[in-house]
Amino acid sequence: MAEVEMLEEEVTEKDQLPFLDIAHKVLLAGIGAVALAQNEIEEFVAKLVERGEIAEKDGRKMLKDVLERRKKVDEAEAEAVDVAEVAVDAAAQDIDTRVEAILHRMNVPTKSDIDALGRKITLLADKVDQLKKTQEAV
Repeated sequence: MAEVEMLEEEVTEKDQLPFLDIAHKVLLAGIGAVALAQNEIEEFVAKLVERGEIAEKDGRKMLKDVLERRKKVDEAEAEAVDVAEVAVDAAAQDIDTRVEAILHRMNVPTKSDIDALGRKITLLADKVDQLKKTQEAV
């Protein structure tokens, strides 16, 4: 019976999808690192131009290339996050289906079964009250 109680515990969405939360934090950390790296690259290129080690035109081209690469990486990351979210949702759906099948095999009523019984009890209680009123009136 303790196993049934454990299965019936409500779980928040955050608890259901810890992988998604971790992936989100990693993505944010990656974006922060990329932004920091971009600033450092800009400063480095500015120093090279200042020292005369590269031409200003070459420096701008280098920065443009870095920004284009970063944009491609950002797009790839966004696509990967979308794919991961779909995969996590599919896995959660599959787990729910399997747990429901296991509970059904064990003859453990599901929440919907219990809710349906509750509605039937309410209807029967109303009918009993109506019958009592009818008998009292007679």
